[in-house]
Amino acid sequence: MSAVSHPDLEPSPDCRLCPRLTAFRAANRQAHPDWHNGPVPSFGPLDAPILVIGLAPGLRGANRTGRPFTGDYAGDLLYSTLAALGLSEGRYDARPDDGLILRHVRITNAARCVPPENKPLPAEFSACRPYLAREMAAMPNLAALFAIGRAAHEAALTALNVKKSAFPFAHGALHHPTDRLILADSYHCSRYNTNTGRLTESMFHSALAGLLNTLGMATQP
Repeated sequence: MSAVSHPDLEPSPDCRLCPRLTAFRAANRQAHPDWHNGPVPSFGPLDAPILVIGLAPGLRGANRTGRPFTGDYAGDLLYSTLAALGLSEGRYDARPDDGLILRHVRITNAARCVPPENKPLPAEFSACRPYLAREMAAMPNLAALFAIGRAAHEAALTALNVKKSAFPFAHGALHHPTDRLILADSYHCSRYNTNTGRLTESMFHSALAGLLNTLGMATQP
């Protein structure tokens, strides 16, 4: 079963912790009143062993649809990879009511609101850090974090209160920041990264498959 929202773990729909993001949401609400335009709740079961952490909602992706990585290219690659590895049921149709169910994995973002130019400021990551920390603490079977991009990697380490310098980001790397958690890294699955060849579909698939193998979880062929 995939839970879509847990109010005690999420910012309020009208969160005002970050003035710049609050103003950006308001401007987008004026321009696109039918979009979500608010903090995007996590997606997936709380009893999952894996938490996927992204950067922030995309303007025309999660900020529009209200579900992480839903409605843009990054989501196309992420959700197709989850399906290929047996981590989802149903068909991803780039909308929150498509009936997709996640298995063994939950998805969140280091910053819950869409930032201008897709670049959260350090203070904005800090404002959202308690939500990430509480989410990890609320997942009873959490065994691994899958960081999509350097910013998500660093946000995870900060939320765990461990030194970032001790665990440098590298695509495909597997870190052990605590006794019970593995932190796996991937380059961000953005269209820019795939268009420039920094990340291929095979590389992204391999990074997540490598984590599953380390956890002893069977993957689909």
